[in-house]
Amino acid sequence: MAKKHSFKIVNAWICRIDNNSVVPFFGDLEIEHGKIARIFKRNFSDYIDKKLNTVNSGYNAGGRILTVPLVNFHDHFYSRLAKGLPNKKPMNNFQNVLKNLWWDLDKKLTLDMVEASARMAVIEAIKNGVTYIFDHHSSPNATDGSLEKIAEVLLESSIRGALCFETTDRNGAALSKAGLEENINFLKNYSSSNLKSLLGLHASFTLSDDTLAEASELIEEYDLGIHIHLCEDKSDRTLSKQYTDHLPVKRLIKNKLLNGKSILGHGVFLTQKEYYQIAASGSALVYNPDSNMNNAVGLPVYSKVPKLIPVLFGTDGMHANVAKSMKQYFLLLRNQKNSFEDSFSLFIKSYFDQINFVKKYFDDFPSITVNDRADFIIWDYIPPTPINETNFWGHFIYGILERNVKSVVQDGNFLMKDFQLVGVDDTEAFKEIHKQGMKLFSLYK
Repeated sequence: MAKKHSFKIVNAWICRIDNNSVVPFFGDLEIEHGKIARIFKRNFSDYIDKKLNTVNSGYNAGGRILTVPLVNFHDHFYSRLAKGLPNKKPMNNFQNVLKNLWWDLDKKLTLDMVEASARMAVIEAIKNGVTYIFDHHSSPNATDGSLEKIAEVLLESSIRGALCFETTDRNGAALSKAGLEENINFLKNYSSSNLKSLLGLHASFTLSDDTLAEASELIEEYDLGIHIHLCEDKSDRTLSKQYTDHLPVKRLIKNKLLNGKSILGHGVFLTQKEYYQIAASGSALVYNPDSNMNNAVGLPVYSKVPKLIPVLFGTDGMHANVAKSMKQYFLLLRNQKNSFEDSFSLFIKSYFDQINFVKKYFDDFPSITVNDRADFIIWDYIPPTPINETNFWGHFIYGILERNVKSVVQDGNFLMKDFQLVGVDDTEAFKEIHKQGMKLFSLYK
């Protein structure tokens, strides 16, 4: 990991988290030993009138916005090499997308491909201001050690991750058991302040009663949350009922798999009763709107989600742009005929849901206060009008989320500075990534 430096960020609109508010103020940060050592409030009008000396005073944010980093609560690193693959099989419904693309691809992956995929995902994440990632991994024929490969890439890049392996019975009992073992081996051998563990499960319709029962024992023994796809498509409901005589949520409840650390991906097709059962468990829903639209599975009616359920955002492996997922959520709220007032309210709730939930795994996630970890991002957005606690969300939704991230600081070091990765030659990295992509591509001929 990189040596921690002391430096100063000057002339930034610092967006501090204060309970369930964002409080922007203009000023400077001093970083020492990976933490925010001091904060200085400045008069923005003095900056505008050029009364502040910025020569040799540190990194000049130039009046840009500084916020906490973004979190991807549902990623699939293993999907990164899928671009451009010559797949000619039918993908006319969601089950065929799974069978003919993803369940074919994941079985072809080697550990070297897993590493290359993780490296590509991490580069993309940094460029999008994402420095905390919950990844849901699958490589059935390269299970043993796969999470270690991903963890090594995360640690090299100073990215914090919460990892799991996708346990499923679709490839037989032996590989299902291997998936559970990979989750526990990673937990025992690699969990640390920067690497956390969940128990990965695919989805109800590919999981037997015996596997869910074993998963239940493991999460109780090791105090784990699960990371699972839940009712992403109607087929999860119909096939679960067909195979097991029970619907997905009922199966999870029966096996005591829902708790306050559990992540439920998608949740597109849930009844109001199931929503309230999830709310009672403390589990969170992770929305991936781009993926849902790409797969044409439909979208949740977001306003029907009880406010007790934490709403988080992911990308489902399609990309690393969590800001885009957040913006899509707001626009879809409006598209579903919610008022501006209600749409803003639900969006703001989701923002703080994310911060509160990530702290269940990384309790030192920053708020941009003195003695916090120096994890933050600087957006290429200079507010054209005054910015304050009252109008921050108008700037955030219509301004900040539309701009690129300019610089990224993690644990007191720049990971990206003025759009350039620090300590990583991404051109050279992508040469190695391409080599693994070519090997995967050749398996489709």
